[in-house]
Amino acid sequence: MNKPGPAPRVAVNVLTAAAAAAALSACASPFVTRDADYGPAIARERLRAVEPIDRAAVTRAQTPPDADPLARPPDPFAGVDAVPLTVEEARAWTLRNNLDLRVALIDPTIANQSITEEEAAWQAVFFSNFRFTDLEQPTATTLVGGQVRQIDYDLGVRVPLRTGGEVTVRLPFNRTKTNNQFSTLNPSISSDVEFSISQPLLRNAGRRANTHALRVAALNGDVTRARTKLEVIRQLAEADRAFWRLYAARRALDVAQQQFELAQAQLERARRRVDAGDAAEIERVRAEEGVAQRLESIITAQNDVLLRQRELKRLINLPGLDLDTPVLLVPASDPDPVPLTVDREALMAQAIDNRMELLELELQLAIDESTVAFERNRALPLFSLDYTYRLNGLGDNLTNSVSLLRSADFNDWIVGLSFEQSVGNDAAKARVQRAILDRLQRLASREAREQSIRQEVLDAADTIESGWQRIMAAAQSSILAARTLQAEQRQFDVGRSTSTVVLDTATRLAEAQLAEIRAVTDYEIAKIDLAFATGTLLGADRVIWAPVDPRPEPAPPGAPAPEGSAQRDEPAESDVGPVGLTPATPAHEIARAPSPRR
Repeated sequence: MNKPGPAPRVAVNVLTAAAAAAALSACASPFVTRDADYGPAIARERLRAVEPIDRAAVTRAQTPPDADPLARPPDPFAGVDAVPLTVEEARAWTLRNNLDLRVALIDPTIANQSITEEEAAWQAVFFSNFRFTDLEQPTATTLVGGQVRQIDYDLGVRVPLRTGGEVTVRLPFNRTKTNNQFSTLNPSISSDVEFSISQPLLRNAGRRANTHALRVAALNGDVTRARTKLEVIRQLAEADRAFWRLYAARRALDVAQQQFELAQAQLERARRRVDAGDAAEIERVRAEEGVAQRLESIITAQNDVLLRQRELKRLINLPGLDLDTPVLLVPASDPDPVPLTVDREALMAQAIDNRMELLELELQLAIDESTVAFERNRALPLFSLDYTYRLNGLGDNLTNSVSLLRSADFNDWIVGLSFEQSVGNDAAKARVQRAILDRLQRLASREAREQSIRQEVLDAADTIESGWQRIMAAAQSSILAARTLQAEQRQFDVGRSTSTVVLDTATRLAEAQLAEIRAVTDYEIAKIDLAFATGTLLGADRVIWAPVDPRPEPAPPGAPAPEGSAQRDEPAESDVGPVGLTPATPAHEIARAPSPRR
């Protein structure tokens, strides 16, 4: 073989140098870190300096107080649009618009991607390699070529097996040209077909060991769906509680305004008596003090209404009812307290069956069981069987090489065994023991969680039973306080009582009315707590949720809106009952999210 001229080699070297220079100029020096490598730069002052609040920019001048210090405070709800809201509407809007739910409903979609990722571990891999080699080496014998040019090309498919092995089919190709004068074929072209399989026999062997990651991903997907369902229940329960808290705050504001009107009426009576000379001036002062005290109660009650209303607005997140909108929410559902007989044993059994926290623990225990088996497999020695079968083809051109290959006159087969084991194997043993301890710890936490759930159910049941008694006692106290106030007012009119006594009696009436309001709303909230403790919801509608995929996809004109939100499942008319405790049969069910494994 004649030595190739310098021109081709110089051209190759020049092209190589030019490519290297272009790469270096494009990405700067690979040995120096650039500022862009650290990501977006943030000014140090923004991270370190703490600025004082600009009061002039965030505050407004206050209007001077009214000339009469005992006048009714300005009503923040005057002239504001009011939106009547039922508890059923609050639940529906929470399911449809709640931002926390919107975040939680994306989690199952993310979990499904993890399952898809694990399933893709057994997808076939297509590979191709190309290598050009130009060798110039001094030799000590004429039997070896000093100048060799080779082209190697490899094409094949590698298929992982769920048993831990791997099957590979390759089509290697080689073209060699040398200056070795004893070379029979120059150039020589080899084209082979190779089939090989590698199978572990101990460590990493078996379907269960190799599907561990997929099993964990699938169980974690169920854990995510259980947590999402729990979040749906929690947000609905919070919406119910927020509704009744707003109801209680508005009723408390009514009581405060009623007390202000009673104090003003008492002031008018005291003024008339003082002007008529039937009472001392102190009676007027006492009545004015009572009016001033009621002013503070009104202001506090108004602020409480604003806070409770904003909490409910956040939960329902209805367009047009943003947190900063002045629109007033008016609860349109009234409580309907009725005495309930609670079966504690049935409720505790239902809670054990329905609570998503226990289901999550059961799924985690299944993951722990799979992990223990997987770690025990990993602790075994690595013992593998390898087998290769190859058909060989060779010729001075591609046609002759392929022809020899098709004749199958030359074939190879190779069988091999490999063994590997760590001395002592302490790390693998430690992983096994850690997996066992994690499982034992979770078993202990399951017992603690069951005990905690039983306590929640019993506490909620006791609260319901005592709540009804509170309602009866508060209602009777309110009636008697109203009668006492009327009697004291008549006594004052005839000069047998004082403004202090009348105002104190009015205060006790307000306390009795507020106690009745608290008892009624606490009773409604206790029913919500009992339903939540059993993993169910109040109401006649069951709730079916579906995962949300936030990636937008264009829909054709006129197509219905894609599913992917929590919604009420409207029952038949005959199945709708009054809002109350959910029956022993679960009133809602989890909708299994579509998963690649199902």
